[in-house]
Amino acid sequence: MFFFIIGHTSLFGQVKTEAVLVAKDTVKTNEIDPLTPAKAAFYSAILPGLGQAYNKKYWKIPIVYGAIGTSLYFYLDNNKKYQEYRDAYKRRLEGYSDDDYTYLDNSRLIAGQKFYQRNRDLSALFVVAFYALNIIDANVDAALLQFNVDENLSVRPVLYPNNVTLKTNVGLTFNYIF
Repeated sequence: MFFFIIGHTSLFGQVKTEAVLVAKDTVKTNEIDPLTPAKAAFYSAILPGLGQAYNKKYWKIPIVYGAIGTSLYFYLDNNKKYQEYRDAYKRRLEGYSDDDYTYLDNSRLIAGQKFYQRNRDLSALFVVAFYALNIIDANVDAALLQFNVDENLSVRPVLYPNNVTLKTNVGLTFNYIF
């Protein structure tokens, strides 16, 4: 805000001063780009973590790779164990007994296959879920970056009397202080 002092003389030779208030709009308006969330989601779909980098949330990138990488590790490990149990069981059906699981009978080999197959499938589901969560996080974060969270914005409850009915009214005030 700017103040201007205007002076002029009156009929009696005295200088009279008046203050005139000229207000200048100092509120910054940020341009909202509706394509920003779509870009961030696209980048995360191409390469996990790239949408988080686009949003400048670099601390989330290790979390994304940790979640997807851990799930992928367990998928590969469970798939390897599943194949080992499956191959040992197939060899047993062919009449060989020289596998690494000679201490297990056929029913235990089948149970091991089912166990590792279930864990492998669950790990694959986690890989897909964390990949999708990575895309959703980038999209939502990019949308929220454009949201105005200025400290000058406030919402407060207000109690005020009604002059006609003399009852107390309840309301909300939305304030923007500049």
